[in-house]
Amino acid sequence: MATLKDRIQQELNDAMRAKDETRKSALRMLRAAIHNGEIASRKEFTDDEVVAIAKQQVKQRRDSIAEFSKAGRQDLVDIEQAELEIISTYLPAQVGREEIEAAARALIAQTGASGPKEMGKVMGPLVKQFGATADGKLVSEVVKELLGA
Repeated sequence: MATLKDRIQQELNDAMRAKDETRKSALRMLRAAIHNGEIASRKEFTDDEVVAIAKQQVKQRRDSIAEFSKAGRQDLVDIEQAELEIISTYLPAQVGREEIEAAARALIAQTGASGPKEMGKVMGPLVKQFGATADGKLVSEVVKELLGA
């Protein structure tokens, strides 16, 4: 069975043959980030670790989009957006706000968290529960709303 790393490499090869510059660029950057992470940790990454790298790359693209939007650089926003969509395909299906909210409500009831100062009691277990299937920013937003932050 092929690993996620193998799939990324295969799709990079396909993009190079098809002369799809945007896809090629995004996949090369993703592959480089994975390779650098493996060198730093001195081990070959599992699929879960590759997903974590892809998640970092998605976050990086979102941050860049926000900054480029502020600066009025629509050309760069478009490039980052295209790369974001390509890299997002390597992430597991994302859970919706409703599912996060339901889990957060249950955890708040279970832990007895009652205010913004107790946000950590809820955030840690929620992030662990959802892992790569939920955007940390969205989880944080939901918990803040529920705790009245």
